[in-house]
Parts: sequence; structure tokens; C-alpha cells
Amino acid sequence: MKCSKCNKDAIIFQKYSGMHLCPEHFTKDFEGRAKKAIRQHRWISSGDKIAVAMSGGKDSSAVLYFLKKVFGQRPDIEIFAITIDEGIKGYRDPQAVEKIAGRYDVKCYITSFYEHFGLTLDEIVEKKGDRKSCSYCGVLRRQILNGFARELGATKIAMGFNLDDEAQSVMMNVLRGDLERLLRRQKPAEGMIPRIRPFIYLPEREVALYANLYVEGFEERGCPYSHNALRADVREMINDYNYRHPSTKYALVNLGEELKEGLEEDSTQLRTCEVCGEPVFGECGTCRILHEITGIKRN
Repeated sequence: MKCSKCNKDAIIFQKYSGMHLCPEHFTKDFEGRAKKAIRQHRWISSGDKIAVAMSGGKDSSAVLYFLKKVFGQRPDIEIFAITIDEGIKGYRDPQAVEKIAGRYDVKCYITSFYEHFGLTLDEIVEKKGDRKSCSYCGVLRRQILNGFARELGATKIAMGFNLDDEAQSVMMNVLRGDLERLLRRQKPAEGMIPRIRPFIYLPEREVALYANLYVEGFEERGCPYSHNALRADVREMINDYNYRHPSTKYALVNLGEELKEGLEEDSTQLRTCEVCGEPVFGECGTCRILHEITGIKRN
């Protein structure tokens, strides 16, 4: 097939738009929508120090490349990478992440579960089994990411979340009946670094294509514990429905955003955990999990 905008060979068909696109016009369309998301949400401004949360996979590697390409020449914006080694044997390779960041002259900072908690995720699974491994990992990763980015002076944390991820998150909150998360709006809060998601309106397959076109060395190994995640079931369900109704993922993301419109503030208040000193919403999940795992109450 030929590109809908020129006579070159197309590399992708966007079922939701009806367009075939060549590499040049795909890139222009992709980057244009990512820039629009940044403008719409006012995610980046002069003086920002952006920490890119790097896993070494396609999404975070593509975000790093995109941000460096668009903002890398601006002296008023700093970009660096952060990677967290959870301690899963044969899964995370921090050195591979360093190499990706190094290709774009970006400094990469590495930390780990063991450094912060004295435990690896493998050790947690050995103690507690793998049924709740994804829940444990998510809570612990979020605290490390926020605290580490804050220590490094970051004003924003860039995440590789794409349209599929966002749609899945909305549906997961619906299935859990989690009204609090559905209505929670991100707002400035002391100690909590704002997250930005430049690829929020871009499908995963397009992020993958963008990464394959422009990024070298990213890895696509799945986490060995991910089979327990609710997200995996939700992903399969949404993908099946989206195949027959191509606008489904956009509809879910729009729903999630529209539910928050008109709300003046979050339904939950940020507080500082009296044990670990980190900002939290409600109960400190990290301290609860570490107590559950070790049997030792943190103080």
C-alpha cells in the first residue's frame, strides 16, 4: 500500500483514522500527537528537570528518544534517566539501560529494591509466593521512583505509558470499583514529583513501531511474574473488543479524563508517613507491605 499523504510505501495502517503512512508521515503524525499532549496538559515548562523512568523496554526508551529529540537542545530543560533494579533474576539489565541513555548523551542513575529495602523481588516472592508479586512490586517501585527522582532534583517524571496502558488503568479501576483512583487528579504537592505521559494518546503498536525505527538496544522480555497481574487479563479483553471497535481505547481514556473534569481537588489528601517520611495517600502501602513480608514493623 502507498502512503495516504504521498506516493511512498506505507509501513502502517491506522484503522481508527483510515490512513496508510510511510515512515516520514508516520513520524510526523506520531510526534505531533505527543507534542500536542504535552501542550494540552502543560506538562513541560522552562526550568524543568525531567527524569525519564527507564525500564529498558520499547515505551520508556522511545520516550527518552522523543524528549531528547524535541527538548535536548534547550538549555533551560534538563533530561536524565532513572532505572530501578527490582532484583528479578534474568529480567532487568541496568547496564543495557545505561547504553540506551548513553547513545543520546543522557546520564542514567541506577538504584534497586535491595539498596532501599534490603530485599529483592525474588526474595519477596520466595517468602510470600508470586500471587501478589505485581501488587508488591508496583507499590515499592512507585515509592523508590518518587524519592530517588526528588533526591536528584527532578521536577517531572516522564513515564512510558501509552494509550493501551491508560485504557487498561481506567478499566482496572472500574473492575475494582476503585472510585478514589478514578477521580484522583494530579495536583502539585510537596514531596510528590508530577508524572508526565507524552504517549498517553498513542497506541502501543505505534509506540513499538516508533521505537523500532529510531531506538537501538531496547529489550522486550516480559516479567516472569506478570502472569498474575489483573492488567494482563484486562489487556486481552480490551484488545479483543478494540479489534471490532477501533475507537475503544480512546473512549476509555477520554472517559477517565472526563470523570475528573470539574473536580477542584483530589478526594484524598496527601500526608507524610510518620514511619518512612514519604508522601502518601491514605495508608502507606510501602510500610504495610514491608511489615507483611518481614513481620517487622518499621519505626
